[in-house]
Amino acid sequence: MRLLYIEDDPAAQQYIFKGLGEHGFLVEVVSDGSTGTERATHGAYDLIILDVMLPDMEGFEVLRALRQAGVMTPVLFLSARSAVGDRVRGLELGADDYLPKPFAFAELLARIRAVARRRLGEPEDGRLGIADLVLDLNRRVVERGGRRIDLSPKQFALLEYLLRHRGHVVSRAMITENVWGWGFESFSNLIDVHINRLRKKIDHGQTTKLIHTVKGAGYILEERDEKASQPERASESIVA
Repeated sequence: MRLLYIEDDPAAQQYIFKGLGEHGFLVEVVSDGSTGTERATHGAYDLIILDVMLPDMEGFEVLRALRQAGVMTPVLFLSARSAVGDRVRGLELGADDYLPKPFAFAELLARIRAVARRRLGEPEDGRLGIADLVLDLNRRVVERGGRRIDLSPKQFALLEYLLRHRGHVVSRAMITENVWGWGFESFSNLIDVHINRLRKKIDHGQTTKLIHTVKGAGYILEERDEKASQPERASESIVA
């Protein structure tokens, strides 16, 4: 999931960026409401985490501006403003949740997952899959045919992205933006290297292949039987 975090406190920025990053989230951080509004209006995010007390404008005004502009990205307030009136105001303006500071990180994770289930169609059990491949978002575990597959954090995030778009071609630019972030150059062959390493772990020794290259377009995750996809050999005829 790609998140936008609008918060001006450097310590909070680092804590959330590091913590959510370790759980496979791609987090972009901005420090003021104006920049946050601009990014949220023109960028593609799965969730916005928003503080109320920002240096140039209140988070409430950021949310109001986004909703008036037709931006319906889910918003979770994360703020030291914990009064009932503040929480009610945030929710009435269109926020999906409001978590007061201080908070337990496990609760923040749970609330993010809950918002994703309600708004993004996140599976109730936190599991994504295709064929006999299962990715468990809560346990951070991947299995195929009941056999556990060890993935690096980046490989896990890449597989999660492919699973969320299974059956659809995703370009290198899409992978760049949603798995690596804006600063990564899509023409680099690093994406191809990661895809190939992931493919070896997922498809090696399997009759049904799942990760496929679409020449000139990108990649697709779908079931293809290796035997069925092989061209049939022309039958030999014997001329008497």
